[in-house]
Amino acid sequence: MSDQSDLQQGEFERGLSYRAAECGWALIVAFFSGLALWDSFERGAGWSGGPQSGFFPAQMAGILLVASIFIFFQGLRRPPGVLVTWLQLRRVAQVLIPLTFYILAIEYVGVYVASAFFIAGFMVAFGSFRWWAVLLSGLLIPLVTFWVFELQFKVPLPKGPLEAWLGY
Repeated sequence: MSDQSDLQQGEFERGLSYRAAECGWALIVAFFSGLALWDSFERGAGWSGGPQSGFFPAQMAGILLVASIFIFFQGLRRPPGVLVTWLQLRRVAQVLIPLTFYILAIEYVGVYVASAFFIAGFMVAFGSFRWWAVLLSGLLIPLVTFWVFELQFKVPLPKGPLEAWLGY
């Protein structure tokens, strides 16, 4: 099934349920709240002569833990229903995964080179652009961005080996 309109009358599209999403996130938040509480008490969360360094983090972690427990049980009582279909999740992943690699690449090749590959990659993967349009967009957008931020506004953005080789 490629789209919601492809469903026949009475068919049910499968996906991630509201219940699973709420309960899953509640458990994740509860886990990290528990870690924060444990760390806060390791540092000292008392108030003998003033707050110790773990006092306020322990308060926040406790509030989050109570809220996550409440949300977990509220999620268990939720009627069944699909929050997001697997097709919709796949579409989100098609953007989120390359975006994650783009963000990681900025550290090693700089924002301009990473942007060139990111823009060109998206144009090839999700568009029907001609090769010269992909090449021009992949090169001109980072060049214009470099000109605006580095040369005009004097705002340095993360640079990689190419920019160092060019003297920037």
